Amino acid sequence: MSKIAVIGSGFSGLSAAAYLSVEGHEVHVFEKNATAGGRARQLRTGEGYVFDMGPSWYWMPGVFERFFKDFGYRVSDWYELKLLDPSFEVVFDKGEKMSIPSDYFQLKDLFESIEKGSSVQLDQFMKEAKLKYEAGMDDLVYMPGLSLSEFADPKIIKDAFRLQIFSSFSKHVRKYFSNPKLVSLMEFPVLFLGAMPQDTPALYSLMNYAGLKLGTWYPMEGFGKVIEAIQSVCEKQGTVFHFNAPVEKIVVEQNHAESLIVNGEKISFDAVVASADYHHVENDLLQASDKNYSENYWDKKTFAPSCLIYFLGVSKRIKLLEHHTLFFEEDLFQHSIEIYKSPEWPSRPLFYVCCPSKTDITVAPEGHENLFLLMPIAPGLEDNEIIREKYFNIMMQRVEKHAGEKIEEHIDYKKSYCINDFISDYHAYKGNAYGLANTLMQTAFLKPRIRNKKIRNLFYAGQLTVPGPGVPPSLISGKIAAGQLLKYLKNKKHENLV
Repeated sequence: MSKIAVIGSGFSGLSAAAYLSVEGHEVHVFEKNATAGGRARQLRTGEGYVFDMGPSWYWMPGVFERFFKDFGYRVSDWYELKLLDPSFEVVFDKGEKMSIPSDYFQLKDLFESIEKGSSVQLDQFMKEAKLKYEAGMDDLVYMPGLSLSEFADPKIIKDAFRLQIFSSFSKHVRKYFSNPKLVSLMEFPVLFLGAMPQDTPALYSLMNYAGLKLGTWYPMEGFGKVIEAIQSVCEKQGTVFHFNAPVEKIVVEQNHAESLIVNGEKISFDAVVASADYHHVENDLLQASDKNYSENYWDKKTFAPSCLIYFLGVSKRIKLLEHHTLFFEEDLFQHSIEIYKSPEWPSRPLFYVCCPSKTDITVAPEGHENLFLLMPIAPGLEDNEIIREKYFNIMMQRVEKHAGEKIEEHIDYKKSYCINDFISDYHAYKGNAYGLANTLMQTAFLKPRIRNKKIRNLFYAGQLTVPGPGVPPSLISGKIAAGQLLKYLKNKKHENLV
């Protein structure tokens, strides 16, 4: 049995800890904050509101089922999932809106009512997207990305073309649909993958399949319930958690991570999984000679967005607001330019509103609403209260216009969260919220390596390494990192026996 440290308790860190603990190792998780979850923490207020601070879209339910099955459980053993219907609503210019049904046949009818012939096109699009989803989520996404040789498999080489890894997502969508509303609907998921639709591989139409065909779900009591469940799985395997325990240094001796300095105390370990921000681990916890990558490397990388978030408690119910609402009255292309090409605060922003109290009475006092406003922005921008408040006013005016009633004057809780907070709470590089962009040149083995090149027993997990940003990929990242560490321990044991 080995003693293993996991730095960070986001989805990837929890996942790694679970897979290492179940193999009988002594696993310690160190978390700088007071609770587990990383970006998926919950904010509980004295007014009785419970806010999910990060993820709010529960897609790809099979990934969660697969995780719990690995430990002998089902999702239903831990939390209740509810299929949202409508899945979400999109607000367009001039007050037009599109309510996206959970039922696929109703969705086809909706498409046909907007663009003649598009229901047949949707079938063809989804047929391709299903193949990508099954190939991607069953095979490619679980690869450690250590070398090009992983892809030297006839099936994978064949799939690379069939999965359209080398073609544009934007062109792919327009091959099937021409109506601007349908194009926006199909393109919106990739906005959070970290690149413009024009620069994102068509492979990611699998996201449309995940959202529109597999459904948009909600874990009752919020994403904090998912974190709580995974933490419980870890603890049942023997994982020990240490909160308010920031790691200050990884001590390296003879190319091995020998110990961690935590709150001034030196603690010895046989191996380490760093699921905290990759750049932070390299720049702040390691010596320069032990890093995988230089500062210049990180500066040239394309990052997924940061975001401005407002957590709002409202002392009344809001009739015309769904659980998820996308405010797309402005141009998606222009907002994308201001995130990815010419980074600046958006001139005419798109944003998203989550109102989980429409589904879940536990997240707000009776008769109140819980609102989460999110506007994606470029990482690294200047962040201050004046700028935040400017965009709060822009968003609130548009929400009130859509809802047809006053909301701001009924707010009894208000908290903003932006770039400076992502840096402070998570050491996030440039205050990014979603990790490294899923561009072609940052896919698979072209992402930062899951293993340190110089330190044999240091592995990385999370949204800055394989497979990429998002909750399901982070769960998978933890499993991959744990698998690589277990291989290292097995080989080390074999070397000692020889």
